[in-house]
Amino acid sequence: MPAILNIAAYRFVPLEDLPALRETFRERTRGLKGTVLLTPEGINMFLAGAAAELETFIDWLTADARFADIAIKRSMSDDIPFNRMLVKLKKEIITFHQPDFERTSHPAPQLPANELKKWYDEGREFIIVDTRNDFEYRVGTFKNAVNLKLHSFGDFAAATEQLKNYRDMPIVTFCTGGIRCEKAAPFMAGQGFSQVYQLEGGILKYFEECGAAHYDGECFVFDKRVALDGELKPTQTNMCFACRSVLTPEDQQSADYVLGVSCPYCVHKQAVA
Repeated sequence: MPAILNIAAYRFVPLEDLPALRETFRERTRGLKGTVLLTPEGINMFLAGAAAELETFIDWLTADARFADIAIKRSMSDDIPFNRMLVKLKKEIITFHQPDFERTSHPAPQLPANELKKWYDEGREFIIVDTRNDFEYRVGTFKNAVNLKLHSFGDFAAATEQLKNYRDMPIVTFCTGGIRCEKAAPFMAGQGFSQVYQLEGGILKYFEECGAAHYDGECFVFDKRVALDGELKPTQTNMCFACRSVLTPEDQQSADYVLGVSCPYCVHKQAVA
């Protein structure tokens, strides 16, 4: 049985005295690996380690009233998918490039994973919008999901113009763990979209509760596992260390794929250079 516990969690909550808080987190995450982002608007983290050590950290974290209600998504792996432990200070949990945007001005309700599955099962008419980057979409996404072809999440606000014909339809936004939708869905609600929902806990929570029902492919994750299947297990999908392209098992069989050197997506660019 896999011995490494992985967690993903975030919470929007006002945080102050961030430099001191960073030192506290550095001390409390000794023995773990991953990233903790601390911002004035809240916390975002991806951590891995021995289950007992990580559960001890979670107990400490949730004893703090600011983080008591943090939703934690768990998965297991054979190895730690991070190289080191980082505690960073940033201005935003997720960069949005909308300085006048106030997340709480137009709240969008969260749609539980089993409710989304029910909508699919019943053939309900709705629009489902992938708020992730284009390369993440190509690794896997929900059935009939709209791809906004984003280069980064900072492009999302402008890309919603593509959805203008759906302003009065039920719209569900989703991302990997839910954090991007905490800004995407309220932004859309503030732009006049009348029925916007955000998938609670993102793809990872959906996999945990519903498996891969109505989902095609895998879910890209930003660590050495690269992609997870509907059982939250790492797959054979890999990444090119030369150009950072995601590689399917078929891509890895190409003669252009040389580990650490090239892949089918960058070998011709290197030849030109």
